[in-house]
Amino acid sequence: MIDKWQDILFAHPAAFYLFILLPVLIAWYGWRHNHLSAYMFISNWPGIEQSHRNWKAIWRHSVFVFKLFALVFFVIALAGPETDKSESKRETFGIDMVIALDVSPSMLAKDFKPNRIEAAKKIASDFINQRPNDRIGLVVFSGEAFTQCPVTVDHRVLLELLDQVKAGDMQSGTAIGSGLGTAVNRLKNSDAISKVIILLTDGVNNTGSTDPKTAAGLATTFGIRVHTIGVGTRGNALSPVGVYPNGQYAYDRVPVEIDEDLLKDIASETGGSYFRAVDNASLKAIYKTIDSMEKSRIELSVLPKKKLLFLPFILAGMMFYFLAFILKQSIFRTVI
Repeated sequence: MIDKWQDILFAHPAAFYLFILLPVLIAWYGWRHNHLSAYMFISNWPGIEQSHRNWKAIWRHSVFVFKLFALVFFVIALAGPETDKSESKRETFGIDMVIALDVSPSMLAKDFKPNRIEAAKKIASDFINQRPNDRIGLVVFSGEAFTQCPVTVDHRVLLELLDQVKAGDMQSGTAIGSGLGTAVNRLKNSDAISKVIILLTDGVNNTGSTDPKTAAGLATTFGIRVHTIGVGTRGNALSPVGVYPNGQYAYDRVPVEIDEDLLKDIASETGGSYFRAVDNASLKAIYKTIDSMEKSRIELSVLPKKKLLFLPFILAGMMFYFLAFILKQSIFRTVI
């Protein structure tokens, strides 16, 4: 069944030019009827005037009308009606995504406003809000890694858990491999059309039980694309270098060190992209780029298979032509 006729497209719309034949055929039929019909003149007698127009005379033109209907349906079928909206329902989601977020103490550096971690959380929240139909999860890592939120469509819960993330609350260090491996583990059994990890870090892999390149290889094996983001200004940044007795961090200007080569390798091996964010604006632009890239990918991935609709029109045309044939060979066999 066709639920919405406005969803029908035509592969060969030029076929509709054949409708020019309709007025030509109607004119020909009228000419033929006027020139081949026999006439008899009689006196104006009311009884005869009423009796000569029996039902056959009234309906004799139905044969021609049915043939016109048949022609109309055949032309529509020839135009190639189709729809790009499949009527079958798919249970898989378009994109399953995990944000792997570095929460090491260095993410408290103040080269972003108010700092790296809060900027990353705010911009990630905006990104999540722009993708209401995707299943998204959250992995956090420092010297270790764990799943803050499984992949879910309940973005309200996801955003609440993201808001609770704090830098420096986990074991110190930057275990990029562990963070990536944990994210891969959340997506490996996904049946989504597209599986994506956004890995954001501001440092160099210096701990963890999983080698980053091994984790990248696993991502490739499971068809997971990884976009990597290096966060930090170029040069020096005001970063935490110690903790006061009262628990507050001591800050000093230290060189920003990001293993960009590793992040580029991870992105390249998995079919993703590497980005460098040096401030809030550039990080926001990066997420916007990723949003656009992934929307484009999913549009290509789920490009609907066109459903051909010519058969109902052919059947309708055949039905009308068959009716015309039956009427012509039976009831109206001797009627012009």
